[in-house]
Amino acid sequence: MRVALLVAVAVSSVAVTAARAAERPAVVVTSGKEQQFGVALQKFGGNFDAEAYREGMAAALEFSSLFRLIDRKAFLGPTTTEVLSDRADVNCTEWSTIGADVFVEGVQRVEQDQFVAEFAVWDLAGCQSKLNRRYRQASSADPLILAKRMADDIVEVLTGARGVASTELTFVSKRGGNPEIFVMDADGGNQRAATANGSINNFPSWSPSGDSIIYTSYRTENRPLLYISTRGQGKPGRILAPLSSKPLYRAVFHPSGRELAVVMSPSDSTEIYRVDLAGKNPRRLTQNRAIDVSPSWSPDGSKLAFVSDRSGSPQIYLMDSDGANVKRLTFNGNYNTNPAWSPDGRWIAYQGRVGGQFDIWLIDPEGNVNLPLISHPRSDESPCWSPDSRKIAFSSTRRGSADIYVIDSSGDHLQRLTRSQGDDTSPSWGPYPR
Repeated sequence: MRVALLVAVAVSSVAVTAARAAERPAVVVTSGKEQQFGVALQKFGGNFDAEAYREGMAAALEFSSLFRLIDRKAFLGPTTTEVLSDRADVNCTEWSTIGADVFVEGVQRVEQDQFVAEFAVWDLAGCQSKLNRRYRQASSADPLILAKRMADDIVEVLTGARGVASTELTFVSKRGGNPEIFVMDADGGNQRAATANGSINNFPSWSPSGDSIIYTSYRTENRPLLYISTRGQGKPGRILAPLSSKPLYRAVFHPSGRELAVVMSPSDSTEIYRVDLAGKNPRRLTQNRAIDVSPSWSPDGSKLAFVSDRSGSPQIYLMDSDGANVKRLTFNGNYNTNPAWSPDGRWIAYQGRVGGQFDIWLIDPEGNVNLPLISHPRSDESPCWSPDSRKIAFSSTRRGSADIYVIDSSGDHLQRLTRSQGDDTSPSWGPYPR
């Protein structure tokens, strides 16, 4: 009974009563806001729905929080690309005069059952071409996928880090009654169910390749076991059969994709193990009678952040990947859970309770800096990072039922992604598409 109770407490959140849902200013954790580039984006010429393509690309650029779109009414030059330019054809002064730092032009067409799109990016300050690229995909595929990938390319060429508009999130939703695993685009579009088994499903987490999602389900014998949902790469269904005599509460992939960190109850305690994908050679990493849950790998796989109540209340701890050198990381607040290591290794996001509410906090792996990312009278929980470490998705009850939100790691540009009738929780951000 003690194990079941403490596991439930450690892996889920306590509902926080709040007075009002007015937002408070976020704490900015960087030295200042990132520069926003003014971008003049032409409508791509060609034989496809160019206006929808431009709108999709513009939305993807704005999702990065790094661009402000110049109104086409202000254009001194043409609003539509007819032919991709060479340097002599681009009047950089004409575009920079209206406040643009970047000029984007392109053409697209359908030919021989393929959708083809070409585009060019111009740095107006130096009047230099920064990027010229062509994409192809089956004409039956959604062309707006390419629009998002192009936008992510533009982010990369101007900032050095690829954008994330073309990535996806998985999460848990109760919109149909019971909790099922869902997937959606990073901006909240194209929401669809990944499971429909009528049982309790929780804790989805992506494989490093993005081909699979591992999650916990109670569909067999009404007890927690681990399952895989795939996109045709590998066999979907129940995994870790050699370990299934014990409750398997949660698992996350090692960055290599070849191993898992698994939360399992061998007896009257709940511990973290490291195991291969066949369920063989399990290695116990935690060794005490406390509740140890919520593992999160460092980007290089050398360390794990996790939650333990060994000090009397749930706190974030760190350990080496073999279980050695355990140290407590959080000391502020009496209930800190759900750690998530940023892909660049600089921060660990977590949910912390201070003053009766859960907020999203950031702490560096050395424990020297620890601050709230955003505070709100309602509950903010279960943070996860975008693959570029610029954004954090989380669930929040600030509008009543739980929804998924995304915010910049600076604390700016909060966006609501889901608006369903049931709770949407436990987000996990997928890797870059390959």
